Amino acid sequence: MRMLPLSLLLTFSHAAAAFAQEHGAASEPRAPLMALRLNLMLWTLVIFGILFFLLKRYAFPAIIGAVEKREQALEEALAAARRDREEAQRLLEEQRRELDATRTDAQRLIAEGRATADKMRHDLLEQTRQEQQTMLERARKEIESEKERALFELRREAVNLSILAASKVIEQNLDSSKNRQLVESFFGSLPPMTTGSR
Repeated sequence: MRMLPLSLLLTFSHAAAAFAQEHGAASEPRAPLMALRLNLMLWTLVIFGILFFLLKRYAFPAIIGAVEKREQALEEALAAARRDREEAQRLLEEQRRELDATRTDAQRLIAEGRATADKMRHDLLEQTRQEQQTMLERARKEIESEKERALFELRREAVNLSILAASKVIEQNLDSSKNRQLVESFFGSLPPMTTGSR
């Protein structure tokens, strides 16, 4: 709204200067280009003074205000850009530190995982060895038990065969419990049979 009167004033002053020049040119013969024309100089100075006064009063403060606002906005934008750059640098350093910490943690976790896996493998091997030893001991005991049972059965069978053979030889049937006791005591007095251990 302020610029409209200023624009009208500029247009009017320009029109007045053109009008003065035309009237001066119509009444006077054409002067040389470098000739001094006081009337035109006077009107030019008056129009320049009025125009300068109006520009200084209305236009220059607005223009200077706009330039100062623009300058202030540029300074604020530069300061904001500087702050943003510093913040970005700080965030980048923070991200690098976090990345290094994460990398260190990952390496530590990998090392712990390897150590745990090695320990588990060692524990499993040890457990397998113990189970194998237990199974071997149990198998040896079972074999020994079966061997003793087989020897016991073999002795009983030998006793029965001996009694049967003796009764056939003597041709008389003695009391079988007495015979059995006699043969068992005989076999009990014999040294135990030993087999080579593996």
